[in-house]
Amino acid sequence: MSRRLLVAGNWKMHGSMQFVKEMMAELNSSLPAKINYDVAVFPVYIHLYDVITNKPDHVKCGAQNLSEYDDGAVTGEVSAKMLADLGCDMVLVGHSERRIRSNEGNEEVAKKFAQALKYGLTPILCVGESLVQRQSGATQTAVWQQIQAVLDLVGIEKLGQGVIAYEPVWAIGTGESASAEQAQEVHQFIRSQLVLNDDTIARRIRILYGGSCKGSNAYELFSMPDVDGGLIGGASLTAQDFMAICQQADKLSQGV
Repeated sequence: MSRRLLVAGNWKMHGSMQFVKEMMAELNSSLPAKINYDVAVFPVYIHLYDVITNKPDHVKCGAQNLSEYDDGAVTGEVSAKMLADLGCDMVLVGHSERRIRSNEGNEEVAKKFAQALKYGLTPILCVGESLVQRQSGATQTAVWQQIQAVLDLVGIEKLGQGVIAYEPVWAIGTGESASAEQAQEVHQFIRSQLVLNDDTIARRIRILYGGSCKGSNAYELFSMPDVDGGLIGGASLTAQDFMAICQQADKLSQGV
């Protein structure tokens, strides 16, 4: 089953109004009108509207987080309903930085995944292991526990409506990257576990790699049979670097 590559740029807490203006101008001028892969960007909340109204039509826009609640006395939070109303297409769920800095647990992440689907957003479920977990041989256990929590809440069919992003915590913002073979090993493990729930969904769901992906290693990573694109951090903050990754996705989507 052929899966369409996705290049998703997570801007994290970076950017300004001028940055957004320049980035959207670059994407509008650099991306062809028709591409055989998907592109998405994830700005901070206050820049969502400007991205949505100025991005190329075929570029998706997503938020970096959402509330587990519909509405109410939850100061400082933004609901899935609000994001959908604004025009968002996607949302990140359970990014490692939120799991670590905001103590988001697996159950809370699962509730956020469910909220995203409830309002028509495509959730990107972020999973991954720490350096200690990798060194102790607990990578598969750690990753699967994070996915299992979502499966337990929403089931395999709804999980299949989202995207999974494997982000080895030890490779985020460090300049280190899992080798293409290391990434493939974990991606293949995830897919093999999903096969036990539903073979069709397991073969259809996209699994992105998210750990220091850049133009120089994107082609090798995306060439792996179970790697379906990337959740890009630092390399998404300049148009040149981001487009370099997009160009590698374009080559692969055309079979070059």
